[in-house]
Amino acid sequence: MTDTEFVSLSEEDTEDIAARIAGDAKPGDVYALEGDLGAGKTVFARGFARGLGVPDNTRVVSPTYTLMQIYEGGRLPLYHFDMYRLADSSEALDAGFDEYLYGSGVSLVEWASRIEDILPQGGSMIRVLIDRGNDDNVRRIRIRRCREI
Repeated sequence: MTDTEFVSLSEEDTEDIAARIAGDAKPGDVYALEGDLGAGKTVFARGFARGLGVPDNTRVVSPTYTLMQIYEGGRLPLYHFDMYRLADSSEALDAGFDEYLYGSGVSLVEWASRIEDILPQGGSMIRVLIDRGNDDNVRRIRIRRCREI
């Protein structure tokens, strides 16, 4: 596994970091986003969408109530999930999320630990942990790409 760590001092930094990371995204990649409420997962998603080339006039928001948003118009479709309201992975499967997780786009999954058992293993899985620093604006973003053995 390879680890990379970034320090973000603002929402703009977080978006820029995510946009750079999106440059390496491939079809079928799943980015499992973890962090406390307000850590910046949706800010990361906004920057990631920009990095994929999703049009600037597209509003990227947390899919907390809709559970999923699809953003198109970039070099790959972006499937943005928020699993916060789900009890477990069976609810995600019932809603057909696995079709997107293993689809031709890139998936960003907020609160991914709630569906851990249905997430892909190996090279297509990228873990993103966003931790708050002591200052309200500081975030530590750790990226871990799981390699197939």
